[in-house]
Amino acid sequence: MSREVRHLFVSGRVQGVGFRASMAREARRLGVTGWVRNLHDGRVEAMIQGSPEQLAAMLTWVRQGPPRAHVAHVDVELGSGEFEGFEQWPTV
Repeated sequence: MSREVRHLFVSGRVQGVGFRASMAREARRLGVTGWVRNLHDGRVEAMIQGSPEQLAAMLTWVRQGPPRAHVAHVDVELGSGEFEGFEQWPTV
């Protein structure tokens, strides 16, 4: 199976609404690996790894977010790395 990595920056009302925990649950449900963390500028940053189909499903979720979030924009870049599981990282 082909595995790709994407580096995401999510802006909008994405902190204080359970975005990281919800994203981690969705990633685990989809079998996506990587990490997610809050940034001090109010955005959420994530690195996700999976098949093209898994990444497409994860990006669909990220663009919506959990119920209390309002996602204004998602920047998607090519990423790199190899990940096991999906982790929530501390804010930077």
